[in-house]
Amino acid sequence: MSTTSRPAVFLDRDGTLMEEAHYCSHPDQVRIIPGVPEALRALKDAGYRLVIITNQSGIGRGYYTLSDYETVQAHFLGLLGEGVIDATYYCPEAPEAASPRRKPETGMVVEAQRDLGLDLARSWFIGDKAVDVQCGLRAGMRPILVLTGHGADQDAAGAEFVAKDFASAVAFILKTSDA
Repeated sequence: MSTTSRPAVFLDRDGTLMEEAHYCSHPDQVRIIPGVPEALRALKDAGYRLVIITNQSGIGRGYYTLSDYETVQAHFLGLLGEGVIDATYYCPEAPEAASPRRKPETGMVVEAQRDLGLDLARSWFIGDKAVDVQCGLRAGMRPILVLTGHGADQDAAGAEFVAKDFASAVAFILKTSDA
């Protein structure tokens, strides 16, 4: 990687940044978790790129369409504010379709690294599932498990930190590293 590469915080969406809505298919289901917009801005101010990495198996399972996902995502990004999230990568395949992009695989992370010039060794991954922790570890990042969404029922093995919520995860990152 070049010396100009920047660290990032990779973010799971559902259950981490917004309340878990079982197969979220409509903008009315989007509820931002309290403290998320402010915490995202703090990460941006500290020099991190912010990248959403999300499995969206509801598309592959036929529960909602790509257009439904795009509408939900546009609404979600609008609620966060323009320019907060640098990029979003999603995997539409169902779990039974072996995809190198589906978390815990690192395909989406590698795409983001290439597209945005990211330094994965200085990056973090925050999510509410064991697959988020595993994806972060496999990509050489420091993963954090949040206890929102599915987090309380997940195996935190390998997580650098277990946080009660996203804002607590960000406070830990800002206190322990420098972008």
